[in-house]
Amino acid sequence: MSFQDYVETAQQFFDDLVDKASDDELFAGGYLRGHFDLAVGYAQVEGEALSSTELNDNVEKSLVKAYRNGELTDEDKAHVVSIWEQVKALS
Repeated sequence: MSFQDYVETAQQFFDDLVDKASDDELFAGGYLRGHFDLAVGYAQVEGEALSSTELNDNVEKSLVKAYRNGELTDEDKAHVVSIWEQVKALS
C-alpha cells in the first residue's frame, strides 16, 4: 500500500469511529488522529517520501513522548494503544 493510500485509509478509519466508538474510544481516536496527522504534515512539509512503516515509527515516537510527559491517564493510554494497533494493521 502506498503512503498516500495508507493515509487515506487511516483517515477514513478515524472518520468511521464517530459512528461506532464509545466516548472513550472517540477521545482516544481523536487524540491519536492528532498525532497521526501531525506526522503526515511534517512529512509533507519536509518533502519526505516515507513508507507507511516510517510514518508509523514517527507516530509512535510522538506517542511515547506524550506518554512520558504524562498527557494521558493509564485508561486513556490503553484506548489509544488499542486503536493504534488497529490503524497500524491497515498498512
